[in-house]
Amino acid sequence: MAMATTAAAGGPGASLSPDELLPKGDAKKTEEELEEEDDEELDETLSEGLWGLTEMIPERVRSAAGATFDLSVFVAQKGYRFSRAAWWIGTTSFMILVLPVVFETEKLQILLGPNTGLSGGVPGARPSLPGKI
Repeated sequence: MAMATTAAAGGPGASLSPDELLPKGDAKKTEEELEEEDDEELDETLSEGLWGLTEMIPERVRSAAGATFDLSVFVAQKGYRFSRAAWWIGTTSFMILVLPVVFETEKLQILLGPNTGLSGGVPGARPSLPGKI
């Protein structure tokens, strides 16, 4: 009888079911409540968290990474400015030097026919007489 009361009271050697081991009452929480608790614990912003992580990285590595980032920004800015200037020079030069030739060639082909620019002349036409222009 003494053994039965010890087992019922949860004494040594007593086997308890998993339900008996879980806390009773309002211990069961939904996933939403657990997520809300996790959100409440995070009071720092992302930038504060990243700034806190810098303590783990040595100063030498941080300064090298910062210098590399600054250099890449500088090179990107210079490359952008150069490409803008090169694009402007290229397009304006094309418009001044090439487009007039293209327009005149097109105008001649419309007025005189498509074979006007050939060095052999127009096929089937009479040859020009020497001394006359």
